Amino acid sequence: MTDITARLAEVMPGIRRDLEDLVRIESVSADPARAGEVERSAEATRDLFAAEGFETEIVRAYDGAPPAVIAKKAGPEGAPTVLLYAHHDVQPENDHADWDSPPWEPTERGDRLYGRGAADDKAGIAAHLGAVRIFGDELPVNLVMFIEGEEEVGSDTLVELLETYKDRLEADVIVIADSGNWDIGEPALTTSLRGLVRMDVEVRTLTHAVHSGMWGGLVPDSIMTLSRVIASLNDDAGNVAVEGLHSGPAADVDYPEARLRAESGAAEGIEWIGSGSVVERLWTKPSISITGLDAPKVEGASNTLVPAARCRISMRIAPGDTTANAVQCLQAHLEKHTPWGATLTTTVVDTGEATQIDASGPAYDAARAAFAEAWDGTAPVDMGVGGSIPFIAEFLEAFPQASVLVTGVEDPDTRAHGANEGLHLAEFEKVVKAEAFLLRNLGELAR
Repeated sequence: MTDITARLAEVMPGIRRDLEDLVRIESVSADPARAGEVERSAEATRDLFAAEGFETEIVRAYDGAPPAVIAKKAGPEGAPTVLLYAHHDVQPENDHADWDSPPWEPTERGDRLYGRGAADDKAGIAAHLGAVRIFGDELPVNLVMFIEGEEEVGSDTLVELLETYKDRLEADVIVIADSGNWDIGEPALTTSLRGLVRMDVEVRTLTHAVHSGMWGGLVPDSIMTLSRVIASLNDDAGNVAVEGLHSGPAADVDYPEARLRAESGAAEGIEWIGSGSVVERLWTKPSISITGLDAPKVEGASNTLVPAARCRISMRIAPGDTTANAVQCLQAHLEKHTPWGATLTTTVVDTGEATQIDASGPAYDAARAAFAEAWDGTAPVDMGVGGSIPFIAEFLEAFPQASVLVTGVEDPDTRAHGANEGLHLAEFEKVVKAEAFLLRNLGELAR
């Protein structure tokens, strides 16, 4: 048996160097000008696993599509096959002035490594690589790596990749390393994620702009009309008022008020909206937010009634609901609550299904035991996530026989997608150890 703890100490310095090299690659999939960097990131990822004896290949759904990496290495005959997922593309870094250190130069400060992708999700790649290096050529299971290159722009070609390469990606257990842990020192398995519906809404009250003094008081202006539509989406307590949406119970997990305040960035004195437990409101009930608004700016605004106003609705739907139902319910609500005969136009921008995982069975028992061992006896929390990772539902649909485990390297202060994204280094080491314990435990299931 491999001495996992001893091997971990040996491989971590190299894993850290490889992670830093990956962070230096500006693999922003949303930026066409950096498509070459995304290619370079895929090549670097491929080379890392090729050096460990994997059969590796860069694949794509069609010529010019974002690159993904598939790598395979055999374990003992009769052992289960485990697919390890991560993604090598990252979010834009946005304004460098918001960062305390250069976003593309990995920098250690305190207990964290800072840089774009240092956590989301190049640390996922590094965690898989660390588990592989711990075992070397004595893998306890058959391994398949699937490292995607377009997760941060919606995984548009993922379904096609899963269909095209299904025979090579087939696995008994799928580990998706793109989530997080409950807190520093408290591991988690993510068992539910909300879905997403984004819809653009326009209301029109005029064929052209008119003078507010001449026509105000008779003709409804589009901004006031849209404001009424937006206000109808929540009741006075802040609960979503759209009828027909699903809600469900959440795990009995305490979320302390001080932690909520610190993590949410809520302004001093702000009150929480909605009813039910905190984690129900964040994980298993729908939410509606306005994430964009088209209307004249205050600076330079004239005394004019504008003919149309537009907003973008971001609706998170609860596990157990479907995007088809959510779109239908939202559309019906908007039509019902558009006042004064205004013309309503809606456009669905994109959707992503919610996920509810039945986290029971031998693979999940093996994972919980591995996490508890890596975190010195602290059992993992079954955690929900209020955000959406729609591709998890696509994995569940493509491989219904597989046990899907959603893990990750993030913690409440990771700041993924924001400035000063950082990886907690001590927790990252535990993540690598936990994945090695998991592979060992899954290998033992077959014996």
